[in-house]
Amino acid sequence: MQPKRKVGSQRSSVRIRHCALCIVRCTFVFLLTAYCLPFTAQAQSTGGAKGKVRNNRDEAIADVSVTARKDSKDISTVTTNKKGEFAFNNLETGVYNFVFDKVGYASAIRYNIEVRPNKKVDLGDRLILVVDKGTLVLIQGSVFFKDGTSVTGAKVEVEKLNADGTTRSFPAVYTNISGEFTYRQPEGTAKYRFTAKYKDRTASKVIEVSSAAIYRIALNFDISRSDK
Repeated sequence: MQPKRKVGSQRSSVRIRHCALCIVRCTFVFLLTAYCLPFTAQAQSTGGAKGKVRNNRDEAIADVSVTARKDSKDISTVTTNKKGEFAFNNLETGVYNFVFDKVGYASAIRYNIEVRPNKKVDLGDRLILVVDKGTLVLIQGSVFFKDGTSVTGAKVEVEKLNADGTTRSFPAVYTNISGEFTYRQPEGTAKYRFTAKYKDRTASKVIEVSSAAIYRIALNFDISRSDK
């Protein structure tokens, strides 16, 4: 005859194990929640900023260094893409100054921009940088007829003459109503050839440049205004 099992004792043992498992699960959930809270709080306390940088001809400027500055400290720096666009993420909330820098342009600052939690403040798509003439080679040219009158609307092609005999073409420019044109390049020693074209005539001249400065050239067609 087999001895009877103590059912009450078994049930108590099961309840004890069940309670112990619940305690372990609750402890794990509590620890996991406590571990995640700092990240959640951090995510809720950050924001961002975006914008687009252009020049005064309404062209996008790439490779502009944009720095977010808070309390006189540089917090983060990004660079504009080919479309002149930039974006900041995970900036702590607060008031920032945004500094814009690029060689050949005057530095610019947008002051007192507030970054709010979970929002990306838009600085706009017309953040204009002005050319810094002190860091550029400026070639100012004029195109004339033989009688000394100005040629309006003449096409001026630009080539850089390299030391190895090769050439590099740049976008053409056109003379204004006064027969003048301006060409800008970063400072540095170089040799350029400017060729003006009007109707079936051409006039060409080579100029050498070195440091940042203003250089002037004149191109003359061999016909008079009355001959055109």
